[in-house]
Amino acid sequence: MPTRSAQVDAFWQAFHRHTGLDHDNYAVASFGDSPQMATELADLVIAGIKRATASLASDYGEGRESIPKPGDFVMMLDGKGRPRFIWRTTEVTIKPLSQVDDAFAWDEGEGDRTREWWLDAHRRYFARQANREEFEFDDDVLTVFERFEVVWPLDVADMIIGPKGDG
Repeated sequence: MPTRSAQVDAFWQAFHRHTGLDHDNYAVASFGDSPQMATELADLVIAGIKRATASLASDYGEGRESIPKPGDFVMMLDGKGRPRFIWRTTEVTIKPLSQVDDAFAWDEGEGDRTREWWLDAHRRYFARQANREEFEFDDDVLTVFERFEVVWPLDVADMIIGPKGDG
């Protein structure tokens, strides 16, 4: 799990000063399970293509981060640990992996953006995670489907948050 650093703190503080937010509540994360994947998927967000992500419900809970909820801020790092953007979560749905729909697969922006491609890629990805963490994996695994809007930096933002934190 990525950690906070001076570079991360400076990136957040620039966003914080711009918006006038009255809190410093944000998560720091990166996509995928390799530096290359983290950078490739961050680049899809910067390009305006990727606006959703999925994770396993078992990644959250006791001793771990809380399940995302609308309004949460997440700073995403690339494969070299550099801050790339901050998103605000707009929607969270928890359901079995196999219940992903066409719209979510499109919004996640990977591969050919079809449900079939999405399911194949995520089955492989979550199977690797299951192998590392030694748990049973199947298509009924509870999955957190998260949509977001980019709010920082301004040149890639979908939503400009004003001086009092309103969008």
